Order: sequence, then C-alpha cells, then structure tokens
Amino acid sequence: MNGQILAFGGGGPTPAGDSVLVDHFLALTGADTPRVCIIPTATGDNDLFVAAFYRAMLRRGARPSDLQLFHRDDADPRDQLLAQDAIWVSGGNTANMLAIWRLHGVDRALREAWDAGIVLGGSSAGMLCWFEASISDSFGPALAPLHDGLGFLPGSACPHYDGEERRRPVYRRAVWEGLPPGHAADDQVALHFTGTELSEVVTSREGSQAYRVDRDGEHPLGARLLK
Repeated sequence: MNGQILAFGGGGPTPAGDSVLVDHFLALTGADTPRVCIIPTATGDNDLFVAAFYRAMLRRGARPSDLQLFHRDDADPRDQLLAQDAIWVSGGNTANMLAIWRLHGVDRALREAWDAGIVLGGSSAGMLCWFEASISDSFGPALAPLHDGLGFLPGSACPHYDGEERRRPVYRRAVWEGLPPGHAADDQVALHFTGTELSEVVTSREGSQAYRVDRDGEHPLGARLLK
C-alpha cells in the first residue's frame, strides 16, 4: 500500500489562501503541473470555496477541477477522480458528505484512487473522512463522535485542536469513553500518511503540534516547520 494522505488539522487552499502546506501537498504528487480535483460536498458545493481553490491552484501552476454532487452532470465521478494526480476534500459537514459520497459511489472511487497512488488530502472534514471515527461538529456545535468514516486510516481523528476550545476536552473524553485512539492536529498542521503509517508531521506555523491521543492522554508527535 503506497497511497499518500495529507490530513490537515485546519487551513489549506480554501478559504485560507496560500500556505506552504498546500505547496507541500502538491509536491507529493511529483508532477510539474499536477491535476488536482476538489470535492466540495461538505460545503454543499459552495461556489466560493471552489473559486478560492481554483485561484490557489492556478497560482501554483496546477490544473484544477471540481467534482460537484449537488449539481451533477453526466460525467462519471470515478473516471474524473482516477484521472487526477491529487484530490482535495474541503471542510464542512463530515456526516452529510459521507452519506452523499456513498450514494454516488465516491467512497469506492476514492479507495481506488488511494490504491493507485493518487495523493489524497483535505482539511477539517477533509481530514476526518479518511479515519474510522472522529469528533465532529456535523450534529451541532456541542461536538459528537462520528463512527462511520471511510476507514482508510485506522483509529480516530480530531482537527482544530488549538483553534476551537471545545475540541481538546471533548476528544480526550470521547477516547477515554471508548472512541478508538487516534491523532489530533492543530490548525496549520498536517499529518502525512504513507499507506496506513504516519510518516511525518509538518506545519506552517512555529509551535503548532500534533498528538497521538489514547486513554493515557496526549503524546506530542513533533512537527517539521515548512518554510
């Protein structure tokens, strides 16, 4: 299994704009002009997110496209996704996104893309979707466990660990109460998985961190500062 996933705790090409983390994501493809598709399902296919993504990609010499499921055309989502060098998943409502993906077969297409070596990535919902379980605001701001992620990566995940004050205590309590142990990431931090193994943690902000979280508590992983 040689697939790569770059899971952002927060930030990315939409709507935050430029970031060295986005440059790192594109560099993982090894392509000079990578073909990169955004799946904005979690935003309800919000045009502003898609437009920001296109601007960020075009500034970098990439070839952007988008897969919209609320306004589908006759194109086959599988064909479109498997033609990419990288696929980016936006933030938004994780639970709604997963349900819609399964109706349209996008979950299966993403698994094929991962197996084929296409680089997968995303922020917030685009981080959580790859894991078995997560802490999500899909059901409201109080946060709650979500148990039906795609499961490409084992265990659970939590984004925005330093950016939203409820994330840390809710996630730690959920793991203590039986949510699978997993990984938490601050904003502007990304977890790089090769296959199912965490190979590196990178950040665009000095002092930001990622953690392995289990019933014994938090275990800092260390993050390489990108410049």
